[in-house]
Amino acid sequence: MRVLFTSLAHHTHYYPLVPLAWALRTAGHEVRIASQPELTDVITGTGLTAVPVEWSLGALEDLGLLGKLHDEASAHVQGFDYAARGEHPWDYEQLLALENIMVPTLYGALNNDTMVDALVDFTRSWQPDLVVWETFTLAGAIAARVTGAAHCRLVSGPDISVRARKEFLRLAAEQEPEHREDPTAEWLERTLRRLGSDAGFDEDMVTGQWTVNTTPPSTQLDLKLPTVQVRHVPYNGPAVVPDWLRADPGRSRVCVTLGSSASDVGVDMAELLAHLAELDAEIVATVDEATREAAGDLPDNVRLVDFVPLNDLLPTCDAIVHHGGVGTKATAELHAVPQLILAFGWDTEVMGRGLEDIGAGLCVPSGDLLPDVLRKQVQRLVGEPSFARGARRLQEELLAVPSPNEVVPVLERLVAEHGTNGSVHDRG
Repeated sequence: MRVLFTSLAHHTHYYPLVPLAWALRTAGHEVRIASQPELTDVITGTGLTAVPVEWSLGALEDLGLLGKLHDEASAHVQGFDYAARGEHPWDYEQLLALENIMVPTLYGALNNDTMVDALVDFTRSWQPDLVVWETFTLAGAIAARVTGAAHCRLVSGPDISVRARKEFLRLAAEQEPEHREDPTAEWLERTLRRLGSDAGFDEDMVTGQWTVNTTPPSTQLDLKLPTVQVRHVPYNGPAVVPDWLRADPGRSRVCVTLGSSASDVGVDMAELLAHLAELDAEIVATVDEATREAAGDLPDNVRLVDFVPLNDLLPTCDAIVHHGGVGTKATAELHAVPQLILAFGWDTEVMGRGLEDIGAGLCVPSGDLLPDVLRKQVQRLVGEPSFARGARRLQEELLAVPSPNEVVPVLERLVAEHGTNGSVHDRG
């Protein structure tokens, strides 16, 4: 069969798709990866075939007022209280406001008409049997709906947006008809009409006909969605194991990485490293050149690196401090490493609180991100055996989940059940 993956043009969104894409490819299926041209070299660097689709927005810094509105809207969406607990944690007005902001400035901007049209044109010509889309590229769901392909959503972190939307729909049904709105459905319905599709909006354009979830089951939000569990397989991009990593450090080792979100986290990395250096441990921190210069002279137990493959580093670590990147968290889970998540918005607090609930880590919210606080929490992760036990339980759970190769027959069956384009292509 033919399988089309769609991804936002950022490697952190694309890399979680790579193991499943290769599993399908090595099973004999044709695979293509569609994204904006900025991701083409990254895609081809993974050995897969890229389909560049144009994106009319351009650089946000060149958009003037529109760029400013996008930034402000993103800040609102990022700061929404996704971690709220309880049976019904939000009211209708909160969730309607979130939808009204998220649709035009996030989903609509990242999946604008130019991108959608280019993706639909390719999909109509190539006729995939399955479209796999990561959570920010709803254009994949649109293209599947237009062409009749089966489609699924790949989730690699807490499913916060669908959790909020399900509560929004529940509360909307309680409103008087004249007070009901659904910005997401209206945008997608309007897009389908513009494309000349007879297919109307269906909620699976938001959720996928099924979800492929790479997170351990105990860390998932219970959303009652049809789900295919698949084990996370780390992919860090091109990597080389450095010589120093082959030697035993002779003491505990702590990894510190804030990924591409360092500026969002709000921590002074140089100050944080100075405090962590007080621990009886080797501190391995991934930093950029500016942070390296700002850090100045640090004790010998602090090692600054620009990049090191986490799949090779983390098996040697006793704890990790990070920003809640889904790949970072998942790789730590696979190697049973206790985690300290610095929660700065989006899904990071949901991740951190979930790890706390199962005893595999700690979470420090943005208001408490003080270097001394973080040092004490890292000391707990390294010194209290309960965190290592919790991390091992999570590892065992993850290893029991089917691998990408093992779920390929499941996907083949689901495509046969859901596809309506009338032709499932032969392997090869």
